[in-house]
Amino acid sequence: MERALQAGHRGALEYSFTSNFIWREVYKLSAARIEEHLVVMSDPENPSFIFPAGSQGIDGVVRELAAYCMARGKPLVFNTVLKEDQQRLEAAFPGRFRFVPDRNDYDYIYESQRLIALSGKKLSSKRNHINRFRMENPDWSYEPITRDNLGDAHKMSLEWCLNAGCREDESLFDESCAVEQAFKHFFELGLTGGLLRVKGRPIAFAMGEPLNEDTYVIHIEKAFHEIQGAYQMINQQFAAANCGDFKYINREDDAGDEGLRRAKLSYDPAFLLEKSSAELISTL
Repeated sequence: MERALQAGHRGALEYSFTSNFIWREVYKLSAARIEEHLVVMSDPENPSFIFPAGSQGIDGVVRELAAYCMARGKPLVFNTVLKEDQQRLEAAFPGRFRFVPDRNDYDYIYESQRLIALSGKKLSSKRNHINRFRMENPDWSYEPITRDNLGDAHKMSLEWCLNAGCREDESLFDESCAVEQAFKHFFELGLTGGLLRVKGRPIAFAMGEPLNEDTYVIHIEKAFHEIQGAYQMINQQFAAANCGDFKYINREDDAGDEGLRRAKLSYDPAFLLEKSSAELISTL
């Protein structure tokens, strides 16, 4: 899967093995190889597909998927289609697909050095939050997640989830399932993590990994809301520790959550990676 995902990589979170792996149970994901392409399908009862990963032509794999769906009485739907994918589909099958932009799935892409330095007027409020955090918590510390402190980060995650109401909120519960998978398989997945403490108590953590040669993806970031500046601090410290050699940081999508959207926009992204769905509306 990794080889196929890296072939002609397009920088979206859906082309991360870790992302597919930790969310596999929530979205009922399965994977297959068709020709030299990797195909990831969600929910076999109502299937949709990540646009096939691979560097070869798409005609054969799209026809295979159309036949697969037709045999089950379902339409062929791609749920992750970037602009260049849309162009490829239109070139190969003109007028056969209907494209619908999905703003909730757009990835937020930032310049790494800006998130590390928090330079410029637009990020002055982030610097202020961090300065206040440092002033109110002079005994803070940041450390990489290792086998020795993974359990501390996990306990903090469970406490965060309980406080946030994960048991009552379906979307938070689904997310907690993915986070649990990241903790359970942290080292096998090759993840990197960072842990923020105050007076020795874990109060924030983050996890991520390289997505491709120029982009680092942050999969998970949690902090206790009641601690002023904790989110801004873990964001900056984790970026400084792990993302300096990358041009961009992908902080994934906002899933349509208005609060999360405001927070991610407030960091002044370099651009949003646009995605659409594509549904086959005629025979191939």
